[in-house]
Amino acid sequence: MSRWIVVTTLLVLWPIAAPAQEHEGHATHDNAVHSFVLFDQLEWQRGDGVSRGNWDTRGWIGRDRDRIWFRTEGDGSEASLDHAEAHVLYGRAITRWWDLVAGVRQDFRPGPAQTWAAVGIQGLAPYWFDVEATAYVGAAGRTHARLEADYDLLLTNRLILQPTLVANFHGKSDPERGIGAGLSTTELGLRLRYEIRREVAPYVGVTWDQRFGATADLAEAAGEREAGVRFATGLRLWF
Repeated sequence: MSRWIVVTTLLVLWPIAAPAQEHEGHATHDNAVHSFVLFDQLEWQRGDGVSRGNWDTRGWIGRDRDRIWFRTEGDGSEASLDHAEAHVLYGRAITRWWDLVAGVRQDFRPGPAQTWAAVGIQGLAPYWFDVEATAYVGAAGRTHARLEADYDLLLTNRLILQPTLVANFHGKSDPERGIGAGLSTTELGLRLRYEIRREVAPYVGVTWDQRFGATADLAEAAGEREAGVRFATGLRLWF
């Protein structure tokens, strides 16, 4: 099961990059070092009578083909930090639109801290879907695969509707963290933002979280819901 998740994730998603491959190779414009930081989600969510903060940030520093990427995301209520993780990845451009990445992920919450080795691909799929597919290997043979995708639908030049999808798969159950083997969770989101400037965009939205299989059973045993809807308001920034 563990090997199947890691291998299948990479093999299935590799063809997504194939249509974007360039026969002429990758053009290198210069050798200067550049950087980019995107605060994709800085938001406040409300649902099931509970309020919480949520963030999702990523960025890179490097040259045209070789870059150091970082990702960090998490959420928490006033009482505690419920989920927090960070990635540091080396990225190599393999086509004009796709990067191969490898590095480490550190989980801080929930449960005791744990470290994962990470490998994946990220980039623009046909029809301008932004995709990240990453496989992880942790201690005691634990494996995890995550697929993230989003799309910007321009209603006007400044008003943009962004649907998002996040799906998580695990090779082994981890009851301490409320995780079951197989497809464990999905999150669907829909956010409407208005770009005051291209770099600054307030937004409103709604998200739907769903647990599956053994993960749903663990949530029920802990007195938690298998699914939930939350309303969100936040700010998207990049520089």
